[in-house]
Amino acid sequence: MSSEQSVYDAVGGDAFFEALVERFYAGVADDPELLALYPRPDDLTDAKAHLAQFLIQYWGGPTTYSDTRGHPRLRMRHGPFVIGEPERDAWLRHMGAAVASAEGLDQELATRLMDYFTMAANHMINS
Repeated sequence: MSSEQSVYDAVGGDAFFEALVERFYAGVADDPELLALYPRPDDLTDAKAHLAQFLIQYWGGPTTYSDTRGHPRLRMRHGPFVIGEPERDAWLRHMGAAVASAEGLDQELATRLMDYFTMAANHMINS
């Protein structure tokens, strides 16, 4: 990855993040404790779309997330949900597995992604 290249471009754009989110939510769908936090646990379609759009934008892709949903305000958007260490750990476990199973992802990029996800998950703790 060159110093001018975004993570979005380095991983191949939308397809990488959409696949990452699919793998992440495959884990969430089998995790009753984490799944209970979702307003529509029987249909994660919107949650998947929102997370993929957010990650695409955050890592240097199109601004579709903000264009359609406004400023991310992650902590505020997650405020209604009780998020403690167990929920954080479950979220990170599933996201870590999704990152680890990404084909062709070099270690530097995997580390960057997980550093961000760890920081963000810690920031979401509200209980």
